[in-house]
Amino acid sequence: MPTVLTPLTVARQLPALARRLPHLIAHLPHLAESAALGHVGLGWALEYATARHPRDIAVRCQGATLSYAELNYRANRVAHFYAGQGLRKGDVVAVLLENRPEFLAVIAGLAKIGVVAALLNTSQTGRVLTHSITLVAPRALIVGEELRASLEPVLPDIGLAPDALHWLADRDGFVADAAPAGFFSLGRALLACRVGNPRTTRDIDRGDGLFYIYTSGTTGLPKAAILSHGRWTMAYHGMGLVQQLDRRDVFYCTLPLYHGTALIVCWGAVLHGGAAIALRRKFSAREFWNDCRAFGATAFGYVGELCRYLMEQPPTPEDRAHRVRKITGNGLRPTIWSDFKERFGILEVLEFYGSSEGNIGFSNIFNFDNTVGVCPVPYAIVAWDAEREAPVRDSAGRMRRVARGEVGLLIGKITARNGFEGYTDSSKNAACLLHDVFEAGDCYFNTADLLRDIGFRHAQFVDRTGDTFRWKGENVSTAEVENVIAAVEGLASVVYGVEVPGTNGRAGMAAIAGTIDLAALLAHLRRELPPYAIPLFLRECGQLATTATFKPQKHGLKVAGFDPAQTTPDVVHVLLPGNDGYVVLTPEIHARILAGAYRF
Repeated sequence: MPTVLTPLTVARQLPALARRLPHLIAHLPHLAESAALGHVGLGWALEYATARHPRDIAVRCQGATLSYAELNYRANRVAHFYAGQGLRKGDVVAVLLENRPEFLAVIAGLAKIGVVAALLNTSQTGRVLTHSITLVAPRALIVGEELRASLEPVLPDIGLAPDALHWLADRDGFVADAAPAGFFSLGRALLACRVGNPRTTRDIDRGDGLFYIYTSGTTGLPKAAILSHGRWTMAYHGMGLVQQLDRRDVFYCTLPLYHGTALIVCWGAVLHGGAAIALRRKFSAREFWNDCRAFGATAFGYVGELCRYLMEQPPTPEDRAHRVRKITGNGLRPTIWSDFKERFGILEVLEFYGSSEGNIGFSNIFNFDNTVGVCPVPYAIVAWDAEREAPVRDSAGRMRRVARGEVGLLIGKITARNGFEGYTDSSKNAACLLHDVFEAGDCYFNTADLLRDIGFRHAQFVDRTGDTFRWKGENVSTAEVENVIAAVEGLASVVYGVEVPGTNGRAGMAAIAGTIDLAALLAHLRRELPPYAIPLFLRECGQLATTATFKPQKHGLKVAGFDPAQTTPDVVHVLLPGNDGYVVLTPEIHARILAGAYRF
């Protein structure tokens, strides 16, 4: 894993860059024309792709296919229906659907009339789902039959009448099926609507809202981040140029469509190239490559641990028996990056960095290993004080950029061209902004992420600021400790800091899934980590809880800490001072730790 890029490293990639240049140059006139004519928005992008490739396949899913013309017709029916219901630009419709073609048709249709789609997380239930719906005050809610069981318990709390609860059947939403009692049959109503492009598509402005995308809510109730048509269009052009898909490509997507990576990065690039997107309801490591072969996939999207799950599958002679040559996403661990490419025959890893609410992004357009890529807009990586959990400021109140090879807080400059759209709850916005950073009056968006500056405007992701903790006067990156543990075959971990009475900072604790050889693991940790970064506590877990996008759910682990009463039935081990190995943390040892009997 490189710590910096050198001129020689960059020079080695020049031939690959030269092969990409013709495609980039060919698309510059289209980009300039779109900007000059004010072409913007998801609805416009679908109409443009349909005009170029009306008969080409746009969507594949469970044996069914839709051409671009058919997908656009369905989106137009949605647009005309909701316009006929009196919905206008800026109104909100909540969407609760799994990955299927109707999801794409619905959000594209709403986009054509300027209605904002609130993309509900399909794994949410109870008060969290209620909060997500009522937070955005939707005029209507579109629900798929497959998620009725999640929605019905909260119906009394969301304040929507039956005629605002729009039902789509599971087998094919655009059919005349009757809706169950208490719901309105959207499929039946759509069949009576026109299929022509609505005039409103051309009235969409860059600042108009397109989606509300929710944070995962692992440490509290979700927030709804605003994504405008303008930002989506920037990603559409940017990721389209990076991924360079065309009408011969099939992009396999198992990521949930309510997530920004799937809807912005993956589908945006697909529309840009006139390619097809192949959908699966939910990720399956066992069926993944079979799906790729069945769909004829040439690319796929990933987040978090998806690639590790694929690596954990037993090797087979068919590991390279597919057409996939490029992958796009974020969170591919450095410990498996090269091995993943080699095992599965992947030529390009187009890793990127970005967030739904942020104003900057990186993309690995040059296909370097172990980097999130290059950022074209103003940003800085500044010194971070993990103990104070704040950026370092000098006596004049100004921040300091880190040197090449160092780790710091990533911040994005807010300008007229590179703004911050924020959250629906404006009270959440102030905490994301940093003022007077390098000069009086400037303003930057705080990503809350730690990255390493590796030169040539490239960076490596290191950790979330809240996940980096301080122990023995040193900063410990949870991601780096997790990477070391992941190098042991069969182990996966979540690392976090826990408070130990009578000590400063937080001690390391790792929740680990897999069969652990404690002595071998400790020997490995001592070889690979400085003493202060070796976890003092190990929690053996049957499996690690994650969100639908494979992000670890640390909040519950942190709350339980190393208390045996809260970690049962999991077994916790502790590395006591003076011991050569981990021992089981019994209630008696736990009591002695709390009483300060050990000098950690």
